[in-house]
Amino acid sequence: MEPKFCQSCGMPLTEDVLGTNADGSKNEEYCIFCFKDGAFTGNFTMEEMIDFCSQFVEKYNQDAGQNLTRDEYKELLRQYYPNLKRWKMTDSELPHADSPLKATFIEEVNALNIADMPKIDNLYVLQGSFINIEYDINGHKIKLLDDNESYWGTQVEKGGGRCYGIACDEKFIIVSEYGQDGVDPELVMVKRR
Repeated sequence: MEPKFCQSCGMPLTEDVLGTNADGSKNEEYCIFCFKDGAFTGNFTMEEMIDFCSQFVEKYNQDAGQNLTRDEYKELLRQYYPNLKRWKMTDSELPHADSPLKATFIEEVNALNIADMPKIDNLYVLQGSFINIEYDINGHKIKLLDDNESYWGTQVEKGGGRCYGIACDEKFIIVSEYGQDGVDPELVMVKRR
């Protein structure tokens, strides 16, 4: 069987990462990170998608046996993405996700006023298993997210090889800081909603 790839971001499609249609059924063309409840999870251009996905260059290099820089990976994506269904559609054909909850989360995260965290302007649907970091809290290894749930979230660069990770749902907002690939994570804030 020929492997399928998300027609938005290009990641391999497996049963556990299939997006969902408006009726809750699985969508065979898009991953859950790009497409949920019958709409795209983020309204952005192809270049914005390339910029977002380029942060996963190390994972691509590992899977493909490559050694690309982030800029080289971006160039590869610029050649690949125009062939994907999402980027062939006109703006009026795209099912957009203008979720009021997403806008509320963005406002609430920015209102946290974490000193050196850049303001965010977009969130994406992320699978818990993809972002569930293990923290060392009082000598115990603890994960705060559910691997089987989806969260609104993003990652923003802090500098010095560190990033902020943000995960939101109807109950809480979690902000963490970590190195490349989630190494040496620190819990910055958990806010109940």
